[in-house]
Amino acid sequence: MFPRVCLLLGVFLLMFVAGDEDAHRYKNFEPIILWANKISPFNNPQETYEYFSLPFCLPAEPVGRTESLGEALSGFELRSTAMKIQFKEDVEKTKLCSVLLDEAKTAQLQRAVVQQYWFEFFFDDLPIWGWVGESVKGINYVYRHYAITVAYNGDQVISIKLDETRPAPLVAGSTIEFSYSVKWELTDEEFEARFDRYLEDKFFEHQVHWFSIFNSAMMVVFLVAVVSMILMRTLKRDFQSRDDEDPEDEAAWKKVHGDVFRYPGRLGLLSALLGAGAQLFVLVLLCIILTIFFYHDHPFYRRGTIVSIFLGLYAVTSVIAGFVSGGYYKRHGGKDFVSIMILTGAIFPSVIFTGAFLLNLIALSYSSLAHIPFGTMIIVFLIWLLVALPLTLIGTYVGRHYGDKNKGPPCRVTPFPKPIPTKRLYQQIWVYGLSGGLLPFSSIFIEMYFVFTAFWQSKFYYVFGFLLVVYLILTVVVICTTIVSTYFLLNTEDYRWQWSSFLSSASITVYMFLYSIYYFMAKTKMSGTLQVSFYFGYMLMFCFGVGLITGTIGFFASQTFVHKIYTAVHSD
Repeated sequence: MFPRVCLLLGVFLLMFVAGDEDAHRYKNFEPIILWANKISPFNNPQETYEYFSLPFCLPAEPVGRTESLGEALSGFELRSTAMKIQFKEDVEKTKLCSVLLDEAKTAQLQRAVVQQYWFEFFFDDLPIWGWVGESVKGINYVYRHYAITVAYNGDQVISIKLDETRPAPLVAGSTIEFSYSVKWELTDEEFEARFDRYLEDKFFEHQVHWFSIFNSAMMVVFLVAVVSMILMRTLKRDFQSRDDEDPEDEAAWKKVHGDVFRYPGRLGLLSALLGAGAQLFVLVLLCIILTIFFYHDHPFYRRGTIVSIFLGLYAVTSVIAGFVSGGYYKRHGGKDFVSIMILTGAIFPSVIFTGAFLLNLIALSYSSLAHIPFGTMIIVFLIWLLVALPLTLIGTYVGRHYGDKNKGPPCRVTPFPKPIPTKRLYQQIWVYGLSGGLLPFSSIFIEMYFVFTAFWQSKFYYVFGFLLVVYLILTVVVICTTIVSTYFLLNTEDYRWQWSSFLSSASITVYMFLYSIYYFMAKTKMSGTLQVSFYFGYMLMFCFGVGLITGTIGFFASQTFVHKIYTAVHSD
């Protein structure tokens, strides 16, 4: 079994590391295809359709392109255009076709112009964007001439520019003649820097961005100071209390030493959540580090590359999920390891698959390119079934046999649980749960604005160094706030810290989703069932993943803290 899994994994990884068949070098007058990808309303970026769903000029011999797995998952569907372009050959104004506007075609183009439809082309992997038309004084026009300017250096394409001219009024019964021209210009710009023009330095390096990083860093310093100075000073005073003192004067958290290491309820579910969260934590960290070091290399700019890398790394890191969940489950007396393995491997993918399936149905009803082809979904499922799940099994086996290094709790667990005393409103466990996510959210919400803007408003996000810093800041803030929350909970003589610490840290997702609602209403002009469904569907899946990560971080921080303080008391 193991050799077969390794062989399959190796073949799977080769899908992502194999060299590009297109060397991006051309001989004089060698044909280069201008690919049409999609059209979309400007305010609804997920509402995408085929370029030729509008009455544009079809090529005499249309050519399709087989999308990679990452391209298919990202909604790319490339088709050749009727524009014939050859390397370093200028083309004067040339007719593409004539389109007779009947009532249906006129209505299509009218709607596209009113809703500000834009289209996306690709030329030698370089994206190009343009508008379908424009509205002037209540009259709608469609652009009918595409002036293309291509810059080259040696035998390589460096940049491409599209200017749309000669707008024609949209009148039913009229005929529109579409045309194009191509001009080649020599440049000394290097091939490796040709994507720099797409990176919006003024947006992502705004002063607010730098201030948010500084503000979050100061929050980390403050929280660490609170935990290390105030909390540790309180603990030191608690440690110095003697057993012969009045029990009423004893620190409250000491009174639950016989229950604090009691096995949590729903052990299997908690183990699976911790395993999935640990996997996602490592996965996101690896993806950010890889993009920092390799994003400016050409392969990372290819369509769907980051999606493919994420999918490949998810499959590989499944072993981490199995190891963490299997080890925790074994340490707490679990027996049904097959169920735990399946639950760990399926708990995150099942949510994503369910969400994607429902969104797919909506996209298909709109004939939108945003849908994932059925064949692609089968491939992803097979990758999970044949690669991710077996690796989860291996991780569970290793965690079960070699992850049980804990010698047991430092305090003996009493046979019967101690009643939890009546608490005031602000001491209720749900209050700790909701308040635990507020500070972590405040440390990242400005960076969330830039991430949301990049994803929902079609910008290239490239400041992954900032993202790494924010990710580390989030980790530290979650650790500090959860430790403080756990200490306060134990001081109310409530020993249910396991689920409390997980849910307290995961509650950041509540504030993230509320912020996504605000962003949708205040920062976008999205509308329509398709776009709204995709926006909130993606946000729910995104928040679920973040909740798994932060919940796992907070749980293991609390577990380390609880073991440390009760070990110190026991050693005294």
